[in-house]
Amino acid sequence: MSKRTAALIAATLVSLIYGVTFTVAKDVMPAYIDAFGFITLRVGGSVLLFWGVWLFMPKEKIAWRDFPRIVAAAFFGVALNMLTFFKGLSYTTPISAAVIMVTTPIIVLILSAIMMKERMRKRKVFGILLGLGGTASLIYFGNHNPAHLATNGTLGNLLVFINAVSYAFYLIVVRKLMDRYSAFTFVKWVYLFGFLMVLPFGWDEFRAIRWEAMPESIYWKVGFVLVFSTFLTYLLNLLSMKTLKPVTVAVFIYLQPLFATVIAIGLGKDTLSPVKIISAVFIFSGVYLVTQKQPEPTGEAAAEA
Repeated sequence: MSKRTAALIAATLVSLIYGVTFTVAKDVMPAYIDAFGFITLRVGGSVLLFWGVWLFMPKEKIAWRDFPRIVAAAFFGVALNMLTFFKGLSYTTPISAAVIMVTTPIIVLILSAIMMKERMRKRKVFGILLGLGGTASLIYFGNHNPAHLATNGTLGNLLVFINAVSYAFYLIVVRKLMDRYSAFTFVKWVYLFGFLMVLPFGWDEFRAIRWEAMPESIYWKVGFVLVFSTFLTYLLNLLSMKTLKPVTVAVFIYLQPLFATVIAIGLGKDTLSPVKIISAVFIFSGVYLVTQKQPEPTGEAAAEA
């Protein structure tokens, strides 16, 4: 097997694992573990795994000047990101959550334009409006689901969207750090600070977990989220990024809603509706326009861009 083939398989597995996670985590929350308690368990377990693996990795020292950026990365990439996602998922449906997550590239472009003063062409502006329109429709019509599938779809979809915004901030914050340090050196600190941030929100819910009342299947699902959805996906992403171009790796995010939809419907955990389908078309069309590469303008065209 060639390195490229292995990298493509790794990237596909990451999308598959994330697609499964939407349904698996929904089975755990809130019936057996409340959202914030689940996050405390997930992040705390990930800290142990990442620091444990780091013991066998080459050691690297982080400059003190970079710790404020690492703390910011922990806030946007772990604390706010995971707290809003799991709380939102506990209210909404797996398909809606997976589709909203695809808006991340659109949000990154908006933040880049605001924070880095990057100018946007009309095509990208139109793509942003399409994507945000699809997201708004999912949020507004979020409660048009059977009660057993979504207890508060509007709030849940809004929280998942906040999670996507938070992750977009994270991608911008970590850009410089990833150039300076190895991935494990960086991520172990991000998860450690992130754990300290989520602990005040999730400690009471974590303590309230009734382990003796949980079926064996729920233990396996908790373990799946901890080991596969967090730790293994990070390792697989590293494998894929060593061989594939960043743009190629990013494309695989669009497989997540496909996997999430097939799995959720197959297990009877969600249903398709006209609102979800139309919103997905708007969002994917917007992402396509935003991420489409265009030749750099020259001469007078450059001045007008």
